[in-house]
Amino acid sequence: MNKSEFIKEIANKTGFTVKQASEACDAFISVIKDAMKSGEKLSITGFGSFEGKFRPAREAINPATGDRISLPETRIPAFKPAKLLKEELNK
Repeated sequence: MNKSEFIKEIANKTGFTVKQASEACDAFISVIKDAMKSGEKLSITGFGSFEGKFRPAREAINPATGDRISLPETRIPAFKPAKLLKEELNK
């Protein structure tokens, strides 16, 4: 399922127009991004939690040349599914 199919599904289940569902979807994604950028953990009960985690700076090896390279500290997105979601998927 891609984003446009997801939006149509939201519209069908909620009675929203496709435009309203698109705006709601974009707002949802924006809130998640903002929370991760600020370092907050966003928990949605029964679904899971989103968080921006830091990956520390480190040394790596370029596999093509064998040269050592320095990788800067970065923030990566993380999602941890809720127990209820895991159980629902395994029914």
